[in-house]
Amino acid sequence: MGAVPHWHASPPAAPAPTPTLPHAAREGGSGLTSLVSITGLSKRYGPVTAVDAVDLEIARGEFLALLGPSGSGKTSLLRLLAGFETPDAGRIVLDGQDVARTPPYDRPVNMVFQAYALFPHLSVAKNVAFGLEMEKRPRAEIESRVAEALKLVELEALAGRRPDQLSGGQRQRVAIARAVVKRPKLLLLDEPLSALDRRLRERTRAELKDLQARLGLTFVMVTHDQDEAMAVASRIAVLNHGRIAQMGPPAEVFDRPADRFVAEFLGDCNLLEAEVLAPDRVRLRGEAIELLVRPMDRPAGAAVTLALRPGKILLGPDGRNMLNASVESIEYLGDLSRLTVRVGAATRLVLTQVNRAGPLPAVGDGLFLTLPPETLVALPA
Repeated sequence: MGAVPHWHASPPAAPAPTPTLPHAAREGGSGLTSLVSITGLSKRYGPVTAVDAVDLEIARGEFLALLGPSGSGKTSLLRLLAGFETPDAGRIVLDGQDVARTPPYDRPVNMVFQAYALFPHLSVAKNVAFGLEMEKRPRAEIESRVAEALKLVELEALAGRRPDQLSGGQRQRVAIARAVVKRPKLLLLDEPLSALDRRLRERTRAELKDLQARLGLTFVMVTHDQDEAMAVASRIAVLNHGRIAQMGPPAEVFDRPADRFVAEFLGDCNLLEAEVLAPDRVRLRGEAIELLVRPMDRPAGAAVTLALRPGKILLGPDGRNMLNASVESIEYLGDLSRLTVRVGAATRLVLTQVNRAGPLPAVGDGLFLTLPPETLVALPA
């Protein structure tokens, strides 16, 4: 192992605070009111169970992301909420009414599809007005509500344009205006940003989050993109094999994964196999390395898997759980560098370091690491 360098990094910045729910989601400042209550919801397609006895409460005014890999059941759950599928079992109570077998057109729900499904030959205003015209609303009411919806999404000046004259983000806002003009209680979004390139997607997701807060509506979004879900949602439900593996605010789900699947699905994660020595102490398997951990209810001698996010590892001697390491590889990622290091005889860890002015470690360098005990999460056996 090379000589330990004289530099060490400052701890990474604290994560951004979890977004708070809009005022509409609060009940007298004391808690959240439930708009949707799902109990025992199941849906099968032949031998495949797409949604498996799901229980879920959706708060009034919140932005909920349904996150999971392909086949996890997130899209099936969204379609059940929309009324495009009928459950095999269970209830969907929306604002006090069981709508599990109510057709889509009779639910106070609207949906923004992945491809937006705008009519290319109609103007923005005509696209937004379409649903109201199908309901044969009075002309004055249609014009008033369309104007209101376009103002909400800040597209009044583009009312006369066609969809092909708009940017991807503007088309998305037209689709949202067309949905909210019907005044739904629940707005569903199916992969709403997947058709956009990376830069536009990042900009548009900020606009989407801001729009949801301004509207005060309840949004439920399906996505497979972890960054997207954490950037916009007030809560995330991570689905796996038709069940909710974990649900909570983004920081909670990311920092305290409930199981190995959630830990690995939500970005990079070091998984360390260890043996319990005491409620707050473990020894890494195959190593003479002992670590302090958050107190846990595991007997001495039990095997445990610890989850540790790369961004939680500190460079330099900074508290408890200080380890010697050597750098095996470095990936430069722009604002960040991703380091793979070896500790002990054979244990490898991945950590991320913010690139600041000054020297970075090189392959072969020795360095100190600190693994803060509160960041080591014991996963279920």
